[in-house]
Amino acid sequence: MKIAVEGCCHGELDKIYETIEYLEKKESIKVDLLLCCGDFQAVRNEGDLKCMAVPAKYRTMQTFYKSYYSGEKKAPVLTIFIGGNHEASNHLQELPYGGWVAPNIYYLGYAGVVRYKGVRIGGLSGIYKSHDYRKGHHEFPPYNPETLRSVYHIRNMEVFKLKQIQMPIDIFMSHDWPRRIYHYGNTEDLLRKKKFLRSEVETNTLGSPAAEELLAHLQPSYWFSAHLHVKFAAVMQHPPKGNAAPRVTKFLSLDKCLPYREFLQIVDIPDRSSSSESLEYDPEWFAVLKATNSLQVTTPQRWNPPENNGLHERWDFRASEADMMQVVEDLSGELAIPENFSRTVPPYDPSHPQPHAPPSYNTNPQTTELCAKLGLTDVYCKVGQRGDDAGRSQSAKDESLDEPSEYPTDTSGLSSSFNPDEITIEDEWEEEEEEGAKADLPSDTHTPGRMVLPEPKSTVSPSVLMDLPPPSHSTPRAPPAQPEGEQEGRCGDEEAAARILKRSGGEAGSGNTTPRIKRRNQVIYQSTDDDECEG
Repeated sequence: MKIAVEGCCHGELDKIYETIEYLEKKESIKVDLLLCCGDFQAVRNEGDLKCMAVPAKYRTMQTFYKSYYSGEKKAPVLTIFIGGNHEASNHLQELPYGGWVAPNIYYLGYAGVVRYKGVRIGGLSGIYKSHDYRKGHHEFPPYNPETLRSVYHIRNMEVFKLKQIQMPIDIFMSHDWPRRIYHYGNTEDLLRKKKFLRSEVETNTLGSPAAEELLAHLQPSYWFSAHLHVKFAAVMQHPPKGNAAPRVTKFLSLDKCLPYREFLQIVDIPDRSSSSESLEYDPEWFAVLKATNSLQVTTPQRWNPPENNGLHERWDFRASEADMMQVVEDLSGELAIPENFSRTVPPYDPSHPQPHAPPSYNTNPQTTELCAKLGLTDVYCKVGQRGDDAGRSQSAKDESLDEPSEYPTDTSGLSSSFNPDEITIEDEWEEEEEEGAKADLPSDTHTPGRMVLPEPKSTVSPSVLMDLPPPSHSTPRAPPAQPEGEQEGRCGDEEAAARILKRSGGEAGSGNTTPRIKRRNQVIYQSTDDDECEG
């Protein structure tokens, strides 16, 4: 099975699907599945735009509402995605346990596990932030400046659920990286591309400690991430559990969808020939959801997972075979996820713009139906039913900020430290790419193939792991710009590649071989050499 993995989407679905189509034709392959690692931006209308934590200049409708949400066309490849830190949060909150945001485009929820052709795919949405980690999902539109961001922060409840999983996971996705994963690839190459990450890498504070916990527990065959807008590959060999053979995780993070950037990778993964061709629910995951349903919290107050310390009646919520069989019975023996997408708000109408439309709050029939079958709580509905300002409250803010993190190396609460785990668009370079910026590239588009990674390394001293060979790069790039007089007449593969990867910028063939880069929030990057850094 050929799986296309994409980094940060940033609403560029048309470009991503066009790139996949081009690769399929050029290489005579068929992509079975697309995985997007966050910042998907499933924006339906102007109200959704107000629920995205991005500067006003980046709040654009793009094409999701028109092409996919409205039904004008259907995604050509089954697409599964997780949430990042630039999302229409009120839309994704409608689907806490996952669901279709458009035909053939499936969101995994706050956390989730599904199956496709027998391959088990899990994911965790959002990014880690210590002062929100132990809160419940209490946010509710219209968001205030604080909840606009806290709504996409990972909660320990979701991590606790995922840590009940015992059966092997083939693929796992997170938006931000597991902490310390950078020691299992070519760290120096990473720091050459992203110099401002050096202090966090050297102090082991880059990345998510929650994702690090899950990586150690789940030990999936593949782990895909995004967020830092750079391609980085690593291989981690886990310590053996008991008498079992040690497992190896192949990690890959990809860039955002921009020209000349490594944002897409084709990965070959064996499927199970006897398995279903449709996307399926996972019985073990649903059994865990049922078992932990009574633990759900929808307030900003702290929640601590139950432990075997004499204070909790139950602390082990792993699923038994009987629990999983009960899930199958609850679903009437049908594990195939129903194609029951329905629009809950009207899509944007460019002929009748409504710039003052408020953010919408709606329950989703998909969630309602699923909760009824399994006896789950619709947490978004529960917050809305409180009928007061609890969903917008920050009553626990002072308490949580003064509370020490359960992760001693976390620096996200220190005002003097740049926290790369919550990079925003304003924190990054504003790039103005030009068609002719990479005129020295080879004319042949790079061919995607199997993911070639460094040799696996065991969990030994980081100093031993610094000398790993660099990962291979196989994401397609644009061909060199043609002379001005030939631009209109390009044909074949070169024309297709240029059309797919073309973005706004300077004139092609202008001879300018360096992208114009404007740095924002200069104080964050005072120690960085701007002239040598890439975006």
